[in-house]
Amino acid sequence: MKVAFELTPVQAEKLRVQAERLGITPEQLAHAAVADLLATPDEAFEAAADRVLEKNEELYRRLA
Repeated sequence: MKVAFELTPVQAEKLRVQAERLGITPEQLAHAAVADLLATPDEAFEAAADRVLEKNEELYRRLA
């Protein structure tokens, strides 16, 4: 999927500077940032997973 969006001049310059510092193109940095955002579970999922792990901690310990 291709995605296009507008950045303000200030945002575009910050993206360019960071990309240059990393030795990649601004497009590669934007792609990596979006991929990282999408790969990170949201807070509700994290909280639910923590509750399940805590609730079953003793069971998991015994099974290990």
